[in-house]
Amino acid sequence: AKSLDKAISELTSDRDTADTELSAILDYYSKIKERCIAKPETYEQRAARREAEIAGLKEALSILEDETAFMQRGKRGVHSHFLGLH
Repeated sequence: AKSLDKAISELTSDRDTADTELSAILDYYSKIKERCIAKPETYEQRAARREAEIAGLKEALSILEDETAFMQRGKRGVHSHFLGLH
């Protein structure tokens, strides 16, 4: 009977250890899941992101157009001066 009590005690201890480990693993998994699983964006988030992207593209286009116009004016000035047409 003593060996049976000892075996029960060891198995109970093993089960408690396994339960503790399982709890820690499940807790860790829930934290990882929050960071790793993609959450769908709301419509508002997508719309705001797109508006910001469009605003940035419009600004870039405006800068490029201004630079192109500046470069073209500069080139005309050089050619007309070279040809003596100013």
